[in-house]
Amino acid sequence: MTAPLEVAVAVLLRVDGRVLLARRPAGKVYAGYWEFPGGKVEPGEAVMDALAREIREELGIEVELAHPWITRMHTYPHATVRLHFHRVLAWRGEPHAAEHDELSWERPESVGVAPLLPANGPVLKALLLPREYAISQAAELGVKLFLDKLRRRLDQGLRLVQVREPGFSRSELASLASMVIRLARPAGARVLVNRDVTLAREVGADGVHLSALQVAAASERPDLPLVGASAHWAGELRAAEIIGADFAVLGPVRRTPSHPDRAPLGWDGLRDAAHGSAIPVFALGGVDRSDMDAAWACGAHGVAMVRAAWRGD
Repeated sequence: MTAPLEVAVAVLLRVDGRVLLARRPAGKVYAGYWEFPGGKVEPGEAVMDALAREIREELGIEVELAHPWITRMHTYPHATVRLHFHRVLAWRGEPHAAEHDELSWERPESVGVAPLLPANGPVLKALLLPREYAISQAAELGVKLFLDKLRRRLDQGLRLVQVREPGFSRSELASLASMVIRLARPAGARVLVNRDVTLAREVGADGVHLSALQVAAASERPDLPLVGASAHWAGELRAAEIIGADFAVLGPVRRTPSHPDRAPLGWDGLRDAAHGSAIPVFALGGVDRSDMDAAWACGAHGVAMVRAAWRGD
């Protein structure tokens, strides 16, 4: 079996949320298709070095800040490629089409150029995930106070919430989820229900968040628009990829009050486990919004929080 072609790919992100796409020139495979810029990793070359070199050659800019993100395998008729996507947050110079026909800054939710390379569909979907994933804390705070905090966080830009209350009865959980959805929808936020696929459908949630045990036992992805998964090590992360989860939470990064006996991964452990993940990963466990840069540097998409999501709102 031929080894896949290793490719470093740049997702240049502007502060307005737009990403840079480039149109492949005549004479190349898939000429006229739009893609994220990047190119082949040379033998013995580090992926990050290849990224900087390719972006210099293709766009005429110098990468100043880039983080590993997701790694996708795709088989084209001419080759199988392993695409190492990096989020590029800062660069020096103005991008110009040195090796492409045209460049275009596009919004991931409404790309206006076509056709796109087939491998890019899941990447654009992943870009729609916000960098913060908040998990409910209604049992500890009380439902009224929790909903008050949720309103304020939604006003501040929170866009992804999981309803998870292990001590609630099913009817109590359904009631809370319905109230969360009523608050979240006008703000454009998405809501997932923990573990219960049927309840998620009943209350009209955007999706479900599966436990690691559920993922291990699953034969297919639940038929819902958005599916998250919990993972504590690389093997569970691979299992979430196999069933087609949209993202995973990985941790705990630090020791937490809710799981005092579980050994934390630490940032190095998070980096090792997240390396090569095909789906976005949120760092979970004793983290807060001030840890965002550390999470990005380890290859995480963002941070997932329970207590810290509602503290200091």
